Amino acid sequence: MMERIAVITGADGGMGTEITRAVASKGHPVVMLCLDRESGERCRQRLMKETGNHAIEVKQVDLSSMPSIVNVTNELLAEKRSIGWLMNNAGTMATSFQQTAEGFERTVAVNYLAPFLLTNRLLPLMEAGSRIVSMVSCTYAIGKLPPCFFTQGKEGSFWRIPIYSNTKLALWLFSRELSKRVRERGITVNAADPGIVSTGIIRMHMWFDPLTDIFFRPFIRTPRQGADTAIRLLLDPCWAETTGQMFASGKRRHLKPIYLEHPQSEWLWRETTALLDSYLKA
Repeated sequence: MMERIAVITGADGGMGTEITRAVASKGHPVVMLCLDRESGERCRQRLMKETGNHAIEVKQVDLSSMPSIVNVTNELLAEKRSIGWLMNNAGTMATSFQQTAEGFERTVAVNYLAPFLLTNRLLPLMEAGSRIVSMVSCTYAIGKLPPCFFTQGKEGSFWRIPIYSNTKLALWLFSRELSKRVRERGITVNAADPGIVSTGIIRMHMWFDPLTDIFFRPFIRTPRQGADTAIRLLLDPCWAETTGQMFASGKRRHLKPIYLEHPQSEWLWRETTALLDSYLKA
């Protein structure tokens, strides 16, 4: 039987690098999905030296582009390697309103639609014991899903933080719903909240960024600390059968009932499937 692989999005970023390092250190083959191939290659070379694991490869993908996701998943499907671990780590927070070529708000495309499409297209390569983990955020609790979510991100004028929060609520609802759909196959699906982490996503591109670097970053979590919960969900034997849960700081988060049986879960799945229908079937 061919050895199972790990697939990690945003694998050359702050937390992505830490997750890739942890998985590679266990000797598992890793496919790094990166926006910039050169950056991914530099990270791959460094991690191969650090871990002694040479079964690390890079595949380029633009997660804001649904056709790009179709292309990379087609590559993986053609290779027919079993996926033991899928880490939906990549995320963004656009600083201005941007729509993708397919007409989706960019943060929505990267943070929610990409994991939905990528995961569903790769499910045929997963089997009992496979683990899917998605990186959410505590901001899910202030998230909303208006009818314009997919194309505008939020109602009213552009504001990056509410849009980001909306995508994290959507990603959690996707994780929760997917866990129910694949439970009988023995595949687990969970979500990890990394907390406030010193990565590029918190940069506001404002005059006070240098002050933030001095007075804020030293007191928040490092990428390794932020990645810790996701790493445990991927690798810790004690969580091998845990599914449909959100974790933070290495512990299960006890959510309000509304987030366990959210009134928009079915609507979100139905609308997303309809919007991505041609890409899901490509």
